[in-house]
Amino acid sequence: MRKIAFTKFAVIGAAMGAIALPAAAQAQSTTETGPEVYIGASAGIHDLGSGLPNDDGGIYGVVAGVDFPVGETFFVGAEGNYHIGDGAIDSEYGIAARAGVRVGERAKVFVRGGYQEVDFDLGNLLGVNPPAGLDDTDGDYLVGAGLEFGLGDSPVSFRAGIDTIAFDSTRATVGVLYAF
Repeated sequence: MRKIAFTKFAVIGAAMGAIALPAAAQAQSTTETGPEVYIGASAGIHDLGSGLPNDDGGIYGVVAGVDFPVGETFFVGAEGNYHIGDGAIDSEYGIAARAGVRVGERAKVFVRGGYQEVDFDLGNLLGVNPPAGLDDTDGDYLVGAGLEFGLGDSPVSFRAGIDTIAFDSTRATVGVLYAF
């Protein structure tokens, strides 16, 4: 299962890179501002939507990515995330392509799509310890939207987003980003 998940993860990453590369090349040729690289801290809640008691939990982690300007207000990019969790989730990680528009000087509105892998805490989710060796991970496509806004001339911005994994679960996150 992990080999299949890694293969899916690698194929999706390569496909998103192939999609983003022409846009990045166009961005560099049509604008004088370069890519914006960012890293940040993120926290939120992930509701698995299973209908079981205790099927949600807090998630806490990091996010990092890069946005390439395409024209005056449009941008495309890619980002990765890693979170540890409590409750029904031990950890999760994923990658996503982003596209959005700048609103004014310091705000962005974006949509994203990618892949998210989740490691479940089955003992917490089901209330019993699972048998040893049971695969407790699953992954699928992620779609979502969000906004970021900065204050003044600082490289720090704030983010809020909402995502779903295969339209089965809901992730709501907030974070603080630092742009280079």
